[in-house]
Amino acid sequence: MNPLLSLFDTAPFSQIKNEHFKPAFLQAMEEARAEIDRITENAEAPSFANTIEALEFSGQQLDRISSIFFNLNSAETNEEIQKIAQEISPLLSEFSNDITLNEALFKRIKTVYGQRDSLDLTVEQQTLLDKKYKSFSRNGANLSDDKKKRLREIDAELSQLKLKFGENVLAETNTYEMHLTDENDLDGLPEGEKEAAAQLAQSKGKEGWLVTLDYPSYIPFMKYAKNRELRKTLALAFGSKAFHGDEHDNQENVLKIAQLRYERANLLGYKTHAHFVLEERMAETPEKVHEFLNELLVKAKPAAEKEFTELETFAKELDAIDRLEKWDGSYYSEKLKQKRFNLDDEKLKPYFKLENVIDGVFKVAEKLFDLKFQEVSDIEKYHDEVKTYKVYDTSGNFISIFYADFHPRKGKRGGAWMTSYKPQYRLNGENVRPHISNVCNFTRSTPSKPSLLTFNEVTTLFHEFGHGLHGMLADTTYPSLSGTSVFWDFVELPSQVMENWCYEKEALELFAKHYETGEVIPMELVQKIKESATFQEGMQTLRQLSFGLLDMSWHGVDPSGITDVKQHESEAFKDTNLYPDTPETCMSTAFSHIFQGGYSSGYYSYKWAEVLDADAFALFKEKGIFNKEIATKFKDNVLSKGGTESPMVLYKRFRGAEPKVEALLERAGLLE
Repeated sequence: MNPLLSLFDTAPFSQIKNEHFKPAFLQAMEEARAEIDRITENAEAPSFANTIEALEFSGQQLDRISSIFFNLNSAETNEEIQKIAQEISPLLSEFSNDITLNEALFKRIKTVYGQRDSLDLTVEQQTLLDKKYKSFSRNGANLSDDKKKRLREIDAELSQLKLKFGENVLAETNTYEMHLTDENDLDGLPEGEKEAAAQLAQSKGKEGWLVTLDYPSYIPFMKYAKNRELRKTLALAFGSKAFHGDEHDNQENVLKIAQLRYERANLLGYKTHAHFVLEERMAETPEKVHEFLNELLVKAKPAAEKEFTELETFAKELDAIDRLEKWDGSYYSEKLKQKRFNLDDEKLKPYFKLENVIDGVFKVAEKLFDLKFQEVSDIEKYHDEVKTYKVYDTSGNFISIFYADFHPRKGKRGGAWMTSYKPQYRLNGENVRPHISNVCNFTRSTPSKPSLLTFNEVTTLFHEFGHGLHGMLADTTYPSLSGTSVFWDFVELPSQVMENWCYEKEALELFAKHYETGEVIPMELVQKIKESATFQEGMQTLRQLSFGLLDMSWHGVDPSGITDVKQHESEAFKDTNLYPDTPETCMSTAFSHIFQGGYSSGYYSYKWAEVLDADAFALFKEKGIFNKEIATKFKDNVLSKGGTESPMVLYKRFRGAEPKVEALLERAGLLE
């Protein structure tokens, strides 16, 4: 019996073997096709119920299998799973096209859509109908047969290219090791980081210390290691991932992905991929995105240049560095930050034991949204390190299942993300609750110390948990409008707004306690955290803007004239560069957000959402960071509503007005 084809609530990880996946996918696709046939062959006139709702609730088994498989491919993959992904992705792409390009189905949808004004639909039903119609019309339903055929070919090829891109980045990250045998080479590194490097070496059967390109290993070395040559070696390895002209090189993949996306957009009647994507975003057009990015660029650039000059002067005075290079940035920034604020991440880390921070984020959620998290051992997990929770509200109602996976492993991609194993929806009178997961890559515990987080890791945990809350607190009828199924430039609001609590005394007192003494974080440290929050904000903003501009440079133009990935990237970065260029590095070849993830033409949304989050949190600051009335308003109008209405309508219902960019500029200290 294939466990993936049985009826299950939580994912049956212990029973699933790799060989179960492909047969399960094939059978679930057949069943989903049969459900579509039942809709198209229905003799009754097309209605909202027999066409739109029937389509919405079709293929649920396939969706569950897909979520389990692709989540494992991100968090616990191996060569066999990657091979299955390469086989399955084109089939899923073809299946998706079979539905979108099904003329009989589209005809029924079109009929219902044409009657929409006389159907007396709820707002959520109207949104669903609009979304279904657009998902067909925007994906080729109105095309001629030859163009539909080409669209299928493009989609099949893109699905494989994106997977290949991600596999190459993961392979490059996994294979690189900097093996050190002289302890002097670790000069400057805190004891905990040295111990972690020694533990890593030992786990690989090597003497000495190992430094890798995983963030918990890479970032501390770049921040603290005195040896400039070794920092350079590591920075060049990190910056040149999938840019070596070998079997893991992504240059050709980047060019092909950009070109195919452009061709696809043209087929569908759009000028560029960005025009296609942004039609369904709050930003609406590439012109608006450029306007937004350039407005911030004008404000941030003078501040960034001033900060960079200050950093250069500081490095020169301290170590006679003539020219500041990319591998010097983190090191001297940290030194300058310590000098100015007497604030060192190492002084903070003892107050941020991982378990305490998890407990803290749960307490914040309880105070704001009346949630209780109960760790349980009766839910299956895909790895021993995963923690599982049942989430209830304070009245005892079951809200969600929550998985949390916090440390780097060989089969896990870098970074941090939230995902879902099961969405929330209502069906047959039941409010089906969601299964949500947060995946991060934090420093592990060592024989002498528990897992202690940097402050940056603390904000990452709160950020991903904000996405998690968006999923957990979902309260909609339809799964495709539930939780984080919102416009892409709105999805970062719940996550980024949660980061604000990390800077507040009232919140920090709940969990920032010394792991040995239990002492609450001293208030002077809290004050320093707040003061240092805008340290080098100009440079940070410029960096984020450069990524957004690079994204638009690939997707907001006709890329057919681009033949040299590095040259194109250098041109895109020319207005945001502070450091000298390093010819041997290239960001695009490892820019997974836009070439593998869902951020193509959407990287600007991080900054966009910062405007929303600064504006939203200003209300909490005004009324009290744990003000129940404001928190409930945020839960009822933003977190629980998913994509049921236009995000600006939801935001204005919460805030009473549209967000103001000044809120972000003021918080960032960039207002003149």
